[in-house]
Amino acid sequence: DTACKNRPLDLVFIIDSSRSVRPEEFEKVKIFLSNMIDTLDVGERTTRVAVMNYASTVKVEFPLRTYFDKASMKEAISHIEPLAAGTMTGLAIQTAMDEVFTEEMGTRPATFNIPKVVIVVTDGRPQDQVQDVAASARTAGIEIYAVGVDRADMQSLRIMASEPLDEHVFYVETYGVIEKLTSKFRETFCAANVCALGTHDCEQVCVSNSRSHLCDCYEGYTLNPDKRTCSAVDMCAPGRHECDQICVSNNGSYVCECYEGYTLNPDKKTCSAMDVCAPGRHDCAQVCLSSDGSYSCDCFGGYTLNPDKKTCSAVDMCAPGRHDCEQVCVRDDLFYTCDCYQGYTLNADKKTCSRAITSSLVTTEESCRCEAIAALQDSVTSRLEALSTK
Repeated sequence: DTACKNRPLDLVFIIDSSRSVRPEEFEKVKIFLSNMIDTLDVGERTTRVAVMNYASTVKVEFPLRTYFDKASMKEAISHIEPLAAGTMTGLAIQTAMDEVFTEEMGTRPATFNIPKVVIVVTDGRPQDQVQDVAASARTAGIEIYAVGVDRADMQSLRIMASEPLDEHVFYVETYGVIEKLTSKFRETFCAANVCALGTHDCEQVCVSNSRSHLCDCYEGYTLNPDKRTCSAVDMCAPGRHECDQICVSNNGSYVCECYEGYTLNPDKKTCSAMDVCAPGRHDCAQVCLSSDGSYSCDCFGGYTLNPDKKTCSAVDMCAPGRHDCEQVCVRDDLFYTCDCYQGYTLNADKKTCSRAITSSLVTTEESCRCEAIAALQDSVTSRLEALSTK
């Protein structure tokens, strides 16, 4: 019974009560219905049951919305009377689609994913076109089981039943043994759900599969050859991820990251180069130079980069080879100016020097010195000339 709770149904019995079904046989059918109800987990939120009675006409004995307990259903079934006429099986299935499998009559909405099931019990050959009607019902998502008794036409049963036929077509020799189908339907509708009962041996995910089960794995894992255990998939293997730069495995999944100097975009997959020279992003003392997502440091003019490649020191601009002064280089903080030796003056180019022009204005002392020198020179000259004559 616990296993039955794992498969709620919207179940409709369609029973043949044509004249070929004798009264005592019809009573056997009602017992079969009651026994079937005993095997089901009946309830408003579990399995709902409706019963239809047909011959030349069709009668909905009670729809899916009427009873939600076994006792009330079995009581209603005990009062069903045969209709005793022809066998309009196609009409009965069409009536089920039009009047029973509707939300107004108790069928649950399609979003609930509750299986819609019909069990047709008949002992004859349909007197109408059942093939097209049954096909329409199956297309509408109704699963049809066909139960033939005694003189039932097997070809007709196979025409109306759902695939696979060997699981949806049943036959018994007489109504006297129809009750043996109860266990067959119990096995069909109430097969033990190993996944729900917790008796499976799947490491991660158990998937019900008819009367058995299969094991599966969470996303990011793959089923091992033993079909029970799971191993993590390398989600960062080539072709498995969508990361633009760096893929980092993360417990069966992955996250994307970026190289240094890049930042992850909002799509969490691609990367964009960041401004690594923005304030606060670098440690250069003076100048930051961006280069393909990374950076290097440089210095202002007059400074040189220290061995740490970050800080700068002032350059001696007057060191040999650094200036273009002809005579004297004068350092001025980060710059320099040119000057000349005494007796020279700086040219207009501010680099070269020329000898200074002596002023024509002289002092008295300088004038006397000049006269003394001139007199001495004259004296020397006269004596040299006298000696030459001698």
